[in-house]
Amino acid sequence: MRAKSWPCSEPSTRSGIQTLCDISQFWSGVDSFLWLIGEAIFHMLPVCICWSVTKKMGTTQSLGIVLGLTLVSGQLLNAYAVASTAAADIPKWDFGFFTINMIGYQAQVIPAMLAAFTLVYLEKFFRKICPAVISMIVVPFCSLVLSVIIAHTVLGPIGWKIGTFISDIVYAGISGSFRVVFGAIFGFVYAPLVITGLHHMSNAIDMQLIADFGGTMLWPMIALSNIAQGSAVLGMIYLQRKNAAAQEVNVPSCISCYLGVTEPAMFGVNLKFHFPFICGMIGSAIAAVVCVATSTTANAIGVGGIPGILSIQPAYMLSFALCMAIAIVVPFVLTVSVGKKKGIA
Repeated sequence: MRAKSWPCSEPSTRSGIQTLCDISQFWSGVDSFLWLIGEAIFHMLPVCICWSVTKKMGTTQSLGIVLGLTLVSGQLLNAYAVASTAAADIPKWDFGFFTINMIGYQAQVIPAMLAAFTLVYLEKFFRKICPAVISMIVVPFCSLVLSVIIAHTVLGPIGWKIGTFISDIVYAGISGSFRVVFGAIFGFVYAPLVITGLHHMSNAIDMQLIADFGGTMLWPMIALSNIAQGSAVLGMIYLQRKNAAAQEVNVPSCISCYLGVTEPAMFGVNLKFHFPFICGMIGSAIAAVVCVATSTTANAIGVGGIPGILSIQPAYMLSFALCMAIAIVVPFVLTVSVGKKKGIA
């Protein structure tokens, strides 16, 4: 794991530019205080993931929480400190004839997912074979202990390597020689991914990028795709400005899209007419090209659409604002132009 992304209260060295936190003690204090929340979210992420998996799979959620806590316990070497710690200095559980590294998995997605699914299937297995009279004791104990052992001996190290490999590949695509091509493809295909539900996989990649590189260049393009689809709906609002019935769907869909929720806009408007959806994809691709060309990076994920600028690192807010303008103007102009030719009203 690479360097940790600290709050902006740490003095900026980028071209001698000072942040608001550098020049104002009040905002420095606010930033430091709010980092309590940020640290809880990212450092304790495995807890949330393990709980979520057990809830989704219908097994004991409290066991998932405990498993997640064993991955981020204060007894373990913090994952952010592993890279700067010599191999000989990493603490170990010593069982005499073998040892296990005491390494935490703060902010790690894949190790937590692998551990959680192991817990789920072990619990289901033991519930199936264990007599009901002793299941209350045997099932939780055996499921949790075996899951923790497997997590720290096998799944954790493997998951870490997989996660790092994926983030390295994506980061190379975003920052390498062909990053413009990568950006164009990602910006164009993200909206169709939303239709299939496959877009959820990007969250894990984003989290891994944040953990490994202190920020993600993927999330800004996702936010721009939201805006682009909303702008296509805005074009339909203009084209159908005299159609009161259509506006009852168009206006709320556009607003929700600009706030980061694209499904109402895509399924209720853009896919219905087809061409606004394509116009939004084109605008998203162009905005994504500018986004990766300027290395626009977000500190976190979660805030999409226009509010997505709040998650952008201060040094890139201006470039993201430019990308937002592209994502607003291009789909709107294309949708209106194509719509007029088709006689949409």
